[in-house]
Amino acid sequence: MNTDASVFVIDDDPAVRDSLVMVLRGEGIRARAFASGSDFMDHLPDDRLACVITDVRMPGMDGSEVVRRLAALQDREWPMIVITGHADVPTAVQMMKSGIVDFIEKPVDPARLVETVKGVLGRIGKLSLQREQRLTALARLEALTPRERQVFDALVEGLSNKEIARELDISPRTVEIFRARVMDKMAADSLSSLVRMALTLAAD
Repeated sequence: MNTDASVFVIDDDPAVRDSLVMVLRGEGIRARAFASGSDFMDHLPDDRLACVITDVRMPGMDGSEVVRRLAALQDREWPMIVITGHADVPTAVQMMKSGIVDFIEKPVDPARLVETVKGVLGRIGKLSLQREQRLTALARLEALTPRERQVFDALVEGLSNKEIARELDISPRTVEIFRARVMDKMAADSLSSLVRMALTLAAD
C-alpha cells in the first residue's frame, strides 16, 4: 500500500462521511472529507497521489459529474471508487466504463471498503510511475526533428539500417548518424529500450 497517497471522501451525509474517514484513518490511511461534489471541485487538492471515493447520489453535483470532471483533468490521474445504493448499481457499472476502478454498495462494509482502498493504493504508485515515464518519453519524442522521427518510427517497427535507407531514400551511413541521434535524444541505451518507450507511448 502506498502510504504517501491520500484518500478523499465525498458524501453529503455527515454520519456516513465521518464514519468512512474514521475507518480509513484507523487503518493508517490519510483521509479527508468533503461535503459535496462542488465543495471538492472548488477546493481541489493538489496531491500527486490520491484516490477519490464519492457517493453517486448527492444534491447539486452528483458522483457521476465528479467522475466526469476528474476524468477530464489532464494533470491528475486519481483512481475513483463510487458508493452506490442497490438501485444505482447499473449506473455504477456504466461509470466503470468511464474510468472508476470499483464501486461499493450501501450499507458500506468497513472491511470491503478497506480492502478496496488498500488495493487501489497498492497500484497507485505504479500508475504514477508509468505516467511519469510516458510524459518523459513524450517530451523526448517531441524534441526529435521530422527526419529523426521517421528513423525512430522505422526502428521501432523493426526495420534494419538498409531497409530504412531504402524507405527514406538516404544512404545507410546517414541512417547510422540519425539512428545515433535518436538513441541519444531518447536516452535509450539499446534498441529494446527504444521499443519499450514506443510501447509506453502507444499505451495511452
